[in-house]
Amino acid sequence: MKPIYLDNAATTMIDAEVLSVIQAASLENYGNPSSTHQFGRKAKSAIETARKNIAKYFNVSAGEIIFTSGGTEADNLILNNAVLNLGVQRIITSKIEHHAVLHTCEFLEKTSHRVVDFVKLDAFGAVDLEHLETLLATSDKKTLISLMFINNEIGNILQVAEICELSKKYKALFHSDTVQVIGHYTIDLQQFPIDFIVASAHKFHGPKGVGFAYFKKGFGILPLFYGGNQEKGARSSTENVQGILGMEKALEIAQKNIAIDATSLKNIKRYFISELNNSFQNIHFNGLSEDLEKSSYTILNVRFPVKNDLLLFSLDMAGIAVSGGSACQSGGNKGSHVLQEILDDAAVKMTSIRFSFSKFTTKEDIDFTIVKLKQLLQ
Repeated sequence: MKPIYLDNAATTMIDAEVLSVIQAASLENYGNPSSTHQFGRKAKSAIETARKNIAKYFNVSAGEIIFTSGGTEADNLILNNAVLNLGVQRIITSKIEHHAVLHTCEFLEKTSHRVVDFVKLDAFGAVDLEHLETLLATSDKKTLISLMFINNEIGNILQVAEICELSKKYKALFHSDTVQVIGHYTIDLQQFPIDFIVASAHKFHGPKGVGFAYFKKGFGILPLFYGGNQEKGARSSTENVQGILGMEKALEIAQKNIAIDATSLKNIKRYFISELNNSFQNIHFNGLSEDLEKSSYTILNVRFPVKNDLLLFSLDMAGIAVSGGSACQSGGNKGSHVLQEILDDAAVKMTSIRFSFSKFTTKEDIDFTIVKLKQLLQ
């Protein structure tokens, strides 16, 4: 039985070309980038070339990219900087953000006595722009808006252009967790003037344990931890040379094929929606995940009209990997905080599954999944 992997919002399979780059770097570019000898200089040069190449995909300068261990660290670095270094007194966010944002905001609220306000959401989890403007207009405190570009559980795409305009109008800073965007969609940060974004390589077929934060030029950076003064003092720790070079390659591949992959994945998602509707009565798609324009083509969150606590386990036993929500909270047995926020009590008790796709997902994978779902639910 061939295993079927439909949990790509949690992590993706590493690309073979990326693996080759990592292996080569491990054998040939193993110097410490802080060392002054030729091995160190070679590693440092490779990192800086990668930084420049990554920056160009977002139409920013290399100095605005800070390498991190991934999206969670990058979110923490940005939020802590906003409060402790940039004078932010209030954060506006939503209750369906990734816990890397929500828990950090909670920490800053308790320890730094900052105000955290939550923008209202509609029944599909979309941001209420009128309420956001009201929040911005009713306070003169220096404010950071922190809203994710694509929700990692329901796939909703944020109204980024409108929020950029609001942040400019009210002189607020704008941070967006873009982990589910990078490698799948193009972001021109001159067109969308977001102040801070984040990336995690393993979401676009790169290695785990490496990512980056983007800080718009002009913002000083206070490090989360201290030691060797790497990353121009923004992040102490010996750089993950192999990971950074692997991330560079993964992003290069993703950007080169972004239009082809988007077309393929939209077709996969459209086909899956059709097959689900044809196979089951009274199913629903959580958030905006059924809408191919307002949600990511990589995520489909399906609510079945049953309560089946063993469905995830049964699919796993059938060789199909999916999730009920964010992988970062799956061990907590608390359910999805996203679905709890946007669904009523009856709906949230039904079994919901997040299916997420990659360029390696095939129509045959979808067909097999439909067959197994029919066996398990009918």
